[in-house]
Amino acid sequence: MKLTMKTALLVLGVAGLSLSGVGSAQAQDLNVEIAQLRASLAEAKSEYEARIAALEQRLQRAERLAGSASRDADQAIDIAEQAAIDATPSSSAANTYNPALGAVLVGRFGDVEQSWDSIPGFISGGEIGPGGSGFSLGESEINLNANIDPRFFGNLTLAVEDDAGETEIGLEEAWIQTTTLPHGLAAKAGRYFSNVAYLNGFHRHSDEFADRPLPYQAFLGGQYIADGLQMTWLAPTALFLEFGAEMNWGSGFPMSGNGESGPDAWTLSGKVGGDIGDSQSWQAGLSYLRVDVLERNAGDDAVPGEDFSGDSNLAIADFVWKWAPAGNSTVNNFKIQGEYFHRDEKGSFASLPYDGMQSGWYLQSIWQFRQGWRVGARYDEVSSDNGTLFAGTVLQDPSWTPRRASVMLDWSPSEFSRLRMQYTDDRVQDAGGSQFLLQYLMSLGAHGAHRF
Repeated sequence: MKLTMKTALLVLGVAGLSLSGVGSAQAQDLNVEIAQLRASLAEAKSEYEARIAALEQRLQRAERLAGSASRDADQAIDIAEQAAIDATPSSSAANTYNPALGAVLVGRFGDVEQSWDSIPGFISGGEIGPGGSGFSLGESEINLNANIDPRFFGNLTLAVEDDAGETEIGLEEAWIQTTTLPHGLAAKAGRYFSNVAYLNGFHRHSDEFADRPLPYQAFLGGQYIADGLQMTWLAPTALFLEFGAEMNWGSGFPMSGNGESGPDAWTLSGKVGGDIGDSQSWQAGLSYLRVDVLERNAGDDAVPGEDFSGDSNLAIADFVWKWAPAGNSTVNNFKIQGEYFHRDEKGSFASLPYDGMQSGWYLQSIWQFRQGWRVGARYDEVSSDNGTLFAGTVLQDPSWTPRRASVMLDWSPSEFSRLRMQYTDDRVQDAGGSQFLLQYLMSLGAHGAHRF
């Protein structure tokens, strides 16, 4: 079939229109895609710029912290260097923490039926007896201690008390101790509480009762304080094991001060202890004190010329057992403590040959039944065997056994304060009598922990 010219032109026109529509649609689709790409690019650029800004902020913050840390480190170094300067004895700069300063205030009220200042069968000395009735200030303490340098530690304790209306200040302790000796060794020099016995090494304000046990009063005058040199060795064992030796001078009871270059007295001591499970601990000790006595006066009640010169040998055994649930003693704990004393003295007394023996012991227990509250009981006694030559003197053996029985209740509102009530059935003198005591003990400032 043949197409006419008119028909051919019509076909070509329709085809042209169709191709034109297709091209227009494709161009429109491309424009949309371009717009979408531009939008995606703009969004990506915005996100990128935001991330860059966030990173820049983090960088600036890190730089500020680094600068602050550097300044703090420099400041810490300056403080440490200044503290090291302040710690040296030659520095004149004020140092609040060196030395540590503390004080203990003690006072009591007593209702005492019969007071005494001597024990039958014994040459008495030091601070003994129950004191009198009424209110009185006890022996308050002022204590200073600190590291002197990396090798030495120093301690000074002053005792302040009222005696018949007059204030007396005594030098109770003044010693230095090494801190860097090898192999568990430590040396001490000056005035110190001797390592003899168990309770002797404690300050009196830390005692469980208002007064020292009777053997301490009879044999050590309450507390044996010596001027001298002390060496201790702590064994490198799982079980606590410590040995000590002392060379002592001075005139503190039971010494008398012989004025020689050699020591007036020397001591040996050994302690062993450990744990039983996680709730019990114990310690046992043996100690020996030998004194070269020269004219030890028998006290104010003695006849002139009644003094002792010779050798005095004292042996002491002690034992302590403690219980606290899981080792936590803050709420409940229980303690048993006891010591036995035996002394042999040979020499002369009142120009007569003297060979006497004395002994004594005490046993006490303390129970903390609730936090801050404790109750305790103690029995103590002494006896003498001085022979028959000394009738009418302080060394005359009594026909009874000097003894006491005491009970106490105390309350500690905090670790710095304690209020105590104590009753004692006292049979030291023949007539006997009772004592009722109220006591307060208050600690101010720094105060170190006590020994086991």
